[in-house]
Amino acid sequence: MTKPTKDRIILGIDPGTNIMGYGVIHEKNSVIVCIGYGIVDMRKMDGHFDKLKHIYERTIQLIDGFKPDELAIEAPFQGKNVQSMLKLGRAQGAAIAAALNRTIPIFEYSPRKIKLAITGNGAASKEQVAGMLQRILKLNELPEKLDATDGIAAALCHCYQRDSIISDVKCNNWKEFLRRKNIPFDDKDL
Repeated sequence: MTKPTKDRIILGIDPGTNIMGYGVIHEKNSVIVCIGYGIVDMRKMDGHFDKLKHIYERTIQLIDGFKPDELAIEAPFQGKNVQSMLKLGRAQGAAIAAALNRTIPIFEYSPRKIKLAITGNGAASKEQVAGMLQRILKLNELPEKLDATDGIAAALCHCYQRDSIISDVKCNNWKEFLRRKNIPFDDKDL
C-alpha cells in the first residue's frame, strides 16, 4: 500500500504591534523547505488601530501570495504588563481575522511549545531557536530580525505537531535531540 503524498504550505506568524514576523514553509512528503520569511515593521506608524489594520491587510497579502493551507500563530505570552498583553492579543486577532476571511485553518501554539518543538527546550533563547532553524531547514543565512525566525518556528512547530513527531520523551542532551530529529551536526559545534 502506497502512502499518500503530503503536500502543504504553512504560514507561521509571530504577532506584534511594532514588528510582526512571518515564515512560510512547504512540506512535501518528509521534505520541509522554507519558501519565505520576513517582518512587517510598524514602528514608524502612529495609532494602534492603524497598526491593526496594517496587520490585517499584510496578512491577507501573505495568504494571497503564498496560498497557505494552514496558519500557525504564536499565542500571546502572559506578562506583567496587562496593556502590552491586550495590544498583543489584538495584533494576533487581526492576523487571525485575515486567515478566517480566507477560510484558512488556524492553529495556536504557546511560545514555550514552539521553543520545545524546535530546540527540545521550552526556555530556549530566540538565538537558539534561530540557530536550530538554520540547521533544520538548511538556511544559508538567518533573517536580520529574529521576529521572522519566530514566524518560521511557529510554522515548523505546527508541521511537527501535525505529524506527531514531537513526543513527551525527554532528551538528556543536545546530541540526543539532534539525532532524534535527524538533524546533521558536528560534535565540535555542541
